[in-house]
Amino acid sequence: MAAAIGLVSALLALQAGARASSLLGLPRTFPNISACVNEPLTYSCENTTAIQNTCCSPTPGGLVLQTQFWDTYTGLEHQGQLLPKDSWTIHGLWPDNCDGSFDQYCDLSRQYDPDPSPSVLPDGTRVPPYKGPGVDTFVRDFGRVDLLDYMEKYWVSQGSPNKDFWGHEFSKHATCTSTFDVACYGPDYKKHQDVVDFFDAVVRAYKMYPTWEILAASGIFPSNKTTYTLTQLQTALKAQTGAIPYLGCGNNGTVLQEVWYFHHVKGTEQFGHFKTVDSTTESTCSPTSGIHYYERTPTSEREVRILP
Repeated sequence: MAAAIGLVSALLALQAGARASSLLGLPRTFPNISACVNEPLTYSCENTTAIQNTCCSPTPGGLVLQTQFWDTYTGLEHQGQLLPKDSWTIHGLWPDNCDGSFDQYCDLSRQYDPDPSPSVLPDGTRVPPYKGPGVDTFVRDFGRVDLLDYMEKYWVSQGSPNKDFWGHEFSKHATCTSTFDVACYGPDYKKHQDVVDFFDAVVRAYKMYPTWEILAASGIFPSNKTTYTLTQLQTALKAQTGAIPYLGCGNNGTVLQEVWYFHHVKGTEQFGHFKTVDSTTESTCSPTSGIHYYERTPTSEREVRILP
């Protein structure tokens, strides 16, 4: 009996060691930014001379937006795709140009969007639908089950599978962000490293803005009865972030749906310092009518803050 117990203990120890070795051996996904230590430090959109090394600062898309949704349902509840309770969800991380314009689908060799929008760019270039494996498989291939778990909880799509939405966000926006260019990863670049790195950066930026908690702490809760003014919403968010974000509304400006936080970035979009600046986009929420911040359909959300 003692020998059997000893054998089981040894096998468990080997398994634990293998897991630890696997974790320690996860491939890195960050870029090679060693040359950036010699570059001038300045915030994007505030530089007075051209950025020489675009791996060191988002260029030209230096007006960086962290964007979130307030959806009340997903349309895919029957597939288990549910919203996180008491939390807004991730939309994306966007590289607008300093004048507020933007580019999209900048590298079609890294196009992983099954349903491109737009499907034809302003210059007439067609964006072909992606037919390959979902970007969730890229994350798994790098062993990042932790990242994938977080994305499944907080980066939730309405009307399409999450993996398709993630592929859309990378293809449309990250390919136009210079600090995610393949060249920035150096000669040891591994295929799809940039995709996983972008997803990591999206999550880091999202965690800076717990929108539900900020509003709730200011007395603003989802309600099917109470309405709020645009000034109330903007003031509550500015008091904690230092700048006025964009608030997006539907139904003629009366139903709250989106928030976009604007930034200039010192350093890379992956690791740099995000300085909040006022929105360059006018809110689509009514400045005079009451704004509904609706409760979610109870069967459309789940508690994600506890261990499985």
